[in-house]
Amino acid sequence: MYSADYLWELLKMGWLSNVPLAIGSIISIAVFFERLKTFRGLEKATRAVATGAIDALVARDLSKARKVCEDSSAPIAEVLQAGLRWANVAVEDLERVLATLRAEKVSGLRRGIWMIGTTGSLAPFVGLFGTVIGIIRAFGDMATHGASGFAVVAQGISEALIATAAGLGVAIVALMLFNYLQVRVGAIASTYARACERLVQALIYVGSEQEGAVDVDLGSS
Repeated sequence: MYSADYLWELLKMGWLSNVPLAIGSIISIAVFFERLKTFRGLEKATRAVATGAIDALVARDLSKARKVCEDSSAPIAEVLQAGLRWANVAVEDLERVLATLRAEKVSGLRRGIWMIGTTGSLAPFVGLFGTVIGIIRAFGDMATHGASGFAVVAQGISEALIATAAGLGVAIVALMLFNYLQVRVGAIASTYARACERLVQALIYVGSEQEGAVDVDLGSS
């Protein structure tokens, strides 16, 4: 059984790979928890602001619908509020406007996630680099001592194996975090899409009742 001091010495010897892996791990964990904080309650807030705005629209209270959007801190509120500013616009055009604004909000949700994905993709190669360095060191020790045998190359091989294990460990964790965040972004994006679709449907309902047409006409902003 290796002692903690011995393992620490091996980690220091393999600093060329272990330092980048440690930096990548710290960045990945920091981004993960920052994104978790950002995503917390986002779907619930999105449904709440969409329901409030749509209920106000159905009651033909445009001012209240806009006020609901203004008072909400959910990112989708800005999209819905922008949709309510348009007047005398065809439904297809309004859907395109909302899709563009919604895509910008979804893009903001992915901020920083690429760093976790990059860490997960590069970590095995960084570990492999450390493995090669450890093997080179092992053969260098063999040449220096002029002898062969496991005792001569044990330290270099141990360094190589630790680098491999560290690279794989960082990659596994980073990819798990990356995939989890991607799923969360997808779920929130779907909630955004449903909120915009419900808004358009409400506008169609109000517009058709007022004019018997599908064009949206709620007056100027």
